[in-house]
Amino acid sequence: MFFTFIRIVVRVLVYILNGKPDVQGKENLPKNDNYILIAPHRSWIDPVFLVLAASPKQFSFMAKQELFKNPLFKWLITKMNAFPVDRHNPGPSAIKTPVKILKETNLGLVIFPTGTRHSQEIKGGAVTIAKMSKKPIVPVVYQGPFTFKALLTRQKASVRFGEPFMVERNVEGIKDVNAYYSDKIQKAFVTLDSEISK
Repeated sequence: MFFTFIRIVVRVLVYILNGKPDVQGKENLPKNDNYILIAPHRSWIDPVFLVLAASPKQFSFMAKQELFKNPLFKWLITKMNAFPVDRHNPGPSAIKTPVKILKETNLGLVIFPTGTRHSQEIKGGAVTIAKMSKKPIVPVVYQGPFTFKALLTRQKASVRFGEPFMVERNVEGIKDVNAYYSDKIQKAFVTLDSEISK
């Protein structure tokens, strides 16, 4: 309920400040199963547009543990289904928690596999989570304003969802399955970026 309320409030604010986002490929989102949204992390604002674009689906989020230090902000993001992860020393819970959420709740999962806004390297946690949860990955990209100031200029915001795919434990002819799927995700980002620009 809280998630839905906040999303409605944010949607109204975004529409007022920036207009209606351009959402492409929404038909690719699984309708009868949980799924994992995987996107490159380019700005603090991209998760906002991803969640708006995928409505009415609700999501959980991996968030760096530093964000939970402020009691008020901790309360807010916990209510928004975020859970803390130690980026420098991730323990088993970094995998077990999202797998349990995907299997036992109706919440999807948003993951930024590059980890930070300043990295292009695809990390393997997302692939492992998809493999263990047996839920599909949906690659997605966001293009648009990256700052609040740019949002106010009504710079066009676009979200494009790619086709979902399952992560198999073994792929014929492939020795490093994690590397194979990491490359697949990166190629999907490149393709979606080129398509969203057309």
